[in-house]
Amino acid sequence: MPPLLPSEGSFARRNRASSPCWDLLCLCGCLNPAPMQVSKKLVNSVPGCADDALAGLVACNPAIQLLQGHQVALRSDLENIRGRVALLSGGGSGHEPAHAGYIGKGMLTGVVAGAVFTSPAVGSILAAIRAVTQAGSAGTLLIVKNYTGDRLNFGLALERARAEGADVQMVVVGDDSAFTTQKKAGRRGLCGTVLIHKVAGALAEAGASLEKVVHRVKAAAGAMGTLGVSLSPCSVPGSGPTFQLAQDELELGLGIHGEAGVRRMKMVPADEIVKTMLDHMSSSSNASRVALEPGASVVLVVNNLGGLSFLELGVVAGAAVHCLEDRGVCVARALVGTFMTALEMAGVSLTLLLADDDLLGLIDAETTAVAWPNLARVPVTGRSRVLAAPEEGPKVEEPIPAGAPASQRVQLVLERVCSTLLGLQEELNELDRAAGDGDCGSTHARAARAIQEWLNSTPLPARPSQLLSTLARLLLEKMGGSSGALYGLFLTAAAQPLQSHSDPAAWAAAMEAGIEAMQRYGGAAPGDRTMLDSLCAAAEELRALQAPGADLLPVLAKAVQSAEAAAESTKNMEAGAGRASYISSACLELPDPGAVAAAAVLRAVLEGLQSQSG
Repeated sequence: MPPLLPSEGSFARRNRASSPCWDLLCLCGCLNPAPMQVSKKLVNSVPGCADDALAGLVACNPAIQLLQGHQVALRSDLENIRGRVALLSGGGSGHEPAHAGYIGKGMLTGVVAGAVFTSPAVGSILAAIRAVTQAGSAGTLLIVKNYTGDRLNFGLALERARAEGADVQMVVVGDDSAFTTQKKAGRRGLCGTVLIHKVAGALAEAGASLEKVVHRVKAAAGAMGTLGVSLSPCSVPGSGPTFQLAQDELELGLGIHGEAGVRRMKMVPADEIVKTMLDHMSSSSNASRVALEPGASVVLVVNNLGGLSFLELGVVAGAAVHCLEDRGVCVARALVGTFMTALEMAGVSLTLLLADDDLLGLIDAETTAVAWPNLARVPVTGRSRVLAAPEEGPKVEEPIPAGAPASQRVQLVLERVCSTLLGLQEELNELDRAAGDGDCGSTHARAARAIQEWLNSTPLPARPSQLLSTLARLLLEKMGGSSGALYGLFLTAAAQPLQSHSDPAAWAAAMEAGIEAMQRYGGAAPGDRTMLDSLCAAAEELRALQAPGADLLPVLAKAVQSAEAAAESTKNMEAGAGRASYISSACLELPDPGAVAAAAVLRAVLEGLQSQSG
């Protein structure tokens, strides 16, 4: 009896509570586990979802066609494989874009698809072999991931095709580096299989014989390893999650069907996760290790297992490149994207292929496969990654002498503004969650910390216009988001009236100029439930400063009261601008966080000035 191989159906065993004893207790009614929650899927039907997915890919790609009566996709230009080796692969669905996304000149000739996480039917595999044989191929290579069903079904189809006189060979890919000791079942087939598709496709397109393709492919597969990590399970259509992970846990070394990994870990920063993965893959005690010696050259694949955000994928990719380079390993090529998934699993796998120049030439060869990336044909390691920033124009900024009264007043006011915004961080975030992405407080706190750092390191500009222009540049660079742009715009415009005068009337004009610029470029107006509601209410009161002999502090106090009242009134407004404008007014029952923040800044300015009066 042959050794038991990893099974595509084994994902059901992922539930660690499952055991004969557990099942017996449930049958006896001793335990009453919660009913399974079926995950939502955008499908027409559970039984037909794999067929529909393959048909959808073919519908959008004129270079691929379906084989009538079978779940087989083939190149539309089969006449062009005459005299060349045909490459067939496939397996269960749920790993998209694998494998049909890799059909094309320079990669696969065709694929055979099964139901989700289920090996394809022998009859369909045989039909695909017959189709490429009748098209005049110079032999057929089956590229199969190391799973029980795939090996059995592709193997049986191979034997039947040989009995019909076809020249067929099979390469089984096992690139899993999770298990430190050799298993009878061998290493599981993971994302490295995609690189084998590429290597074999380039050789076949160049006219290599079947024997040569097999030899080179086996050598490449033996110099490769893959390791995955997951933050969440996946769920087969019509079923619930394949396993459970606590909020603070991740699974290291799992398969692409939710099979168990080698261990569970607590969540740590991405750099540490990547280092752990690479340490495990290259450990001398790991029987499936990749020999990452200093000076080695590798192709790196950073693969999204389905549900990871591209932001996280970029973080992991950067960490992987830096970690490898720190070990003295040259990253010759880096592929970052979605290549072989486990449905919607939030996770990532790293694949390393030890590569010499000949192998890199095969990786770089042209292909029309839609899922293969437009890869730069130059090494990742050894190039400059940062362009020096262009020099700014000359600045004419006279600093206020340290310790001068004007410097102390400005410093105290700005410090009061910063402490106010830092204290409001959570309140503003909570207000923003009702209508935005919940980061208004964090954005303002980031601005406050940037101003504090600037105050501690740089003399203050002597002129008010220079002060506002400098603050505008600082917020545009450090604050981020639309708030940073709006504050930067406001301060840049407000600086203009202060270039020639800095009396109270000029400050009132500065307020008007800043508001006008925000309205012109931001598109909002008073009544739209934005920070403009607070600023415009304050500006209305500040016009009193244009009268001869106006007293600054009483006028400013009235302006602050009006701004705070306007901010509070925004809870009764329908949003006309910003993210909140996309939300039903019935859902907006709290004040606008931007308006609250603007009023709080004005209050801080007033209190800072009042603390120094008298």
